[in-house]
Amino acid sequence: MASNENIVIAFDLYGTLLSTESIAKELGEQFGQEKAATIAATWRKYQLEYTWRLNSMEQYLPFSSVTQRSLRHALSENAIPPPPEAAVASLMSAYDSLSTFPDVAPALESLAKSSSVTPVVFSNGTDQMVGNSVHRSPDLSPYSNVFQDIVTVEEAKKFKPHPVVYYHLAKKVGKGKEQMGDMWLVSGNPFDVIGAKAVGMKACWVDRGGQGWSDSLGEGETGAPDFIGKNLGEIVQEILKRSKTEG
Repeated sequence: MASNENIVIAFDLYGTLLSTESIAKELGEQFGQEKAATIAATWRKYQLEYTWRLNSMEQYLPFSSVTQRSLRHALSENAIPPPPEAAVASLMSAYDSLSTFPDVAPALESLAKSSSVTPVVFSNGTDQMVGNSVHRSPDLSPYSNVFQDIVTVEEAKKFKPHPVVYYHLAKKVGKGKEQMGDMWLVSGNPFDVIGAKAVGMKACWVDRGGQGWSDSLGEGETGAPDFIGKNLGEIVQEILKRSKTEG
């Protein structure tokens, strides 16, 4: 748990630290390389869509179940017959070992040298999924000690960008609702950024594609990111700089 005085940096996992597109290698081995990238993108699309639909219906399924169901949806949409359970289990295991983006390692190495902030992982995933990724993923596990906590939505039983999950994060790191501005969200997902801003957090968007912010739900000081970086290193340095200034 973070101390009350510390600035917390909450890193989203899927699409921010870990590339969901990297599952395409495993998909290619199962279903052919020509369809792998399309299946990976469709899988991710329905994975997110399912979480938003569940939020709207006031229902909850563990992210592991959401991930399996959205995989089956993606395969069906790509005219691939239902795979055997062993194939699904293999893909779910591979999901725990997604590759990091190239900019992640140097950014975390830089962050490890700072004691002025409290880095945590904050994810839609289940405790088991996220724990496996942080502690066992070949790419991410060497930096597991950088993170002082792992916070998932499993206990809150809602998904991002529901306000409940950001307040759940605050509680887990020792912050009250009046201290939401002491926490930074770092995410590559615009919906996550907007969700954090809606409850008073600061938020950074990782714009690796260099396309610029275009989400019209996130405009102005209360909706748009506080900072946009082309890579995770830029964002970490900006937060460290601001934390010194504001501290």
